Amino acid sequence: MRAAVRTGWRIGAAAALRGRSGRPLSQAAQEGGGAEGGGGSGSREAVERLVREHPVVVFMKGSPAQPLCGFSNAVVQILRLHGVEDYRAHDVLQDPDLRQGIKNYSNWPTIPQVYLNGEFVGGCDILLQMHQNGDLVEELKKLGIRSALLDAEKDQEKK
Repeated sequence: MRAAVRTGWRIGAAAALRGRSGRPLSQAAQEGGGAEGGGGSGSREAVERLVREHPVVVFMKGSPAQPLCGFSNAVVQILRLHGVEDYRAHDVLQDPDLRQGIKNYSNWPTIPQVYLNGEFVGGCDILLQMHQNGDLVEELKKLGIRSALLDAEKDQEKK
């Protein structure tokens, strides 16, 4: 797990060097990504609505603009590397019921949690693994999202 954290921090450092400010985040992410629409409830129905509200949903500690743990930061950085700008982020620290509700819903004990098209993908470690082996590019393609890494590869080939 330590290797995943180190890799996540390297990803963050690389993104910072390229300049992250040019990529706007989704409106919910910019506004702090609270659990609006869930009424603060961690019920299965409320969580179900949240995971289905958008093609890419992240339950995290803090917001994309200010992640409050290294694992949440790594997820944000991975999404940024792929150019995923439009996603819903929910800060579980703002709502203890949601924090427990999402764990119960996914049967996954840790935060962050990533959902693609309403389906639970996993946490930071799984997303990092998908990024490293190329599966994330394919999963994003299924959602109609072209990974920015494909464009970066083309740019490198031209040089």
